[in-house]
Amino acid sequence: MDEYDIPYKSIELGEIELKSAISDEKRAELKRALLKSGHELMDDRKAVMIEKIKGAVISMIREPNEELILKVKHSDYLSKKLDYDYTYMANLFSEVTGVTIEHFIIAHKIERVKELLLYDELNLTQIAESLNYSSVSHLSSQFKKVTGLTPTFYKQLKNKKRTILEDVGKI
Repeated sequence: MDEYDIPYKSIELGEIELKSAISDEKRAELKRALLKSGHELMDDRKAVMIEKIKGAVISMIREPNEELILKVKHSDYLSKKLDYDYTYMANLFSEVTGVTIEHFIIAHKIERVKELLLYDELNLTQIAESLNYSSVSHLSSQFKKVTGLTPTFYKQLKNKKRTILEDVGKI
């Protein structure tokens, strides 16, 4: 920001608060500089909110904290974390992405289950607990609904593929 002579109030991870509006020319210059460094300028408030929701969901799944261990509802957690009404966020999310927040959460939870199954450090019960499923059977039925496979079959399939690839590498 200093390099482009753009006055700002604060810079936090993923967000910059400007002191005042900037010219279209400065905005275009900033946008080019951000793109060069692999970043993006998001002007649209809806898009910014969607990214905040996605980030909160991903962090909720990847880094569960004490609140989640106490089984706080997703809607309550997101409302508190982002300081917005859940109904507003849910409607906006669905309108912009075409997917509900709940479906987004389920998809990311299943991806996390896949990772944890492949790491082979936790059993299914531990995975279910860590991702706040009410039971192993709930996790298994949701996993099968999304992937078409049981968690056990998925793990066996991936292990078999890994073995085949390792054998091919020895040839």
